[in-house]
Amino acid sequence: MRTPKYSIGQQYVANGKRKDICTIVDIYKTYNSENELVKIGYVSEHEFLGQNIKEYDVPQATIARGLIE
Repeated sequence: MRTPKYSIGQQYVANGKRKDICTIVDIYKTYNSENELVKIGYVSEHEFLGQNIKEYDVPQATIARGLIE
């Protein structure tokens, strides 16, 4: 069975022009009709102009590219 590679609270740097520090706040797991785990997605949030912005369904590769050591 697959398990999430990253845990809630893990921080990473977003890719793109703006290098926001994002934090994983939730993990989404998708199951098929046979109750098999088929997809793992992450919900992350970062601050923008004083507001917390959430991004849904962030793939593991995006987090891996921007990990903060």
